[in-house]
Amino acid sequence: MILKSVQIQGSVGKLKAELQIPTLKSTEKCPIVILMHGVFSDKESPLLIAIADSLQSKGIASIRFDFNGYGKSEGKLINMTVPSEVLDAKAVFDYCKTLDFVSDISLLGHSQGGVVASLAAGDLKDEVKSVVLLASAAVMEDKVNAGIMMGKTFDTENIPEIFPVNNHQVGREYLASIRTLNIYGRASAYTGPVCIIHGEKDRMVPYSYAEKYNEIYNNSTLYLLEGETHEFNKNRSLAITTAVNFLEELKHNFF
Repeated sequence: MILKSVQIQGSVGKLKAELQIPTLKSTEKCPIVILMHGVFSDKESPLLIAIADSLQSKGIASIRFDFNGYGKSEGKLINMTVPSEVLDAKAVFDYCKTLDFVSDISLLGHSQGGVVASLAAGDLKDEVKSVVLLASAAVMEDKVNAGIMMGKTFDTENIPEIFPVNNHQVGREYLASIRTLNIYGRASAYTGPVCIIHGEKDRMVPYSYAEKYNEIYNNSTLYLLEGETHEFNKNRSLAITTAVNFLEELKHNFF
């Protein structure tokens, strides 16, 4: 197994990433999965690290990275937006296409990272092998249009330049851009296999938003985990196993 730190030019600066590659023979290729963290998180998320390790054990590579403004990547959090994160995801995707050991590329995201994964897949279409959405936060579009972010309210007609939430600060453009994301409309352009994993007890993103994803996709499976939370804290191994098994089953399927 190889664990390699790399830098990739993203939407507003260099992105720091960790590339994890299973042991391969000299000419052997394998799939790679791009792992995307949620808002106010980073590539060191225990969930993403555990998924990367499990993928490696199945002979699948992964790359997890800090979006712009997070962790060790360049940029400032105050300037981060979901559209800028979609551009970051596409930059990492383009990097993966240059790796000679890669057979195909899948996208996996948790929470806001799930939204980014769904939007990027909708743009990239059949270039993407498969998509895994873990507690994808599609609720953000409805909440922000109602003037709410993580329980805090704001005036949608006069969005503040700086909005403090959960000991962080987001900028006006972050909130303004969410209002017109058209998450489901854009995500539905992707027609490949999708695995949707959501907690029944997710209080941040009600599972009805996962059901909506399942409705708009033509080739998706929804796994609603009983009693599970947004962070999959009750039985995290079940969420990880569900995601990795889905990706492993597709390992030898080529379009």
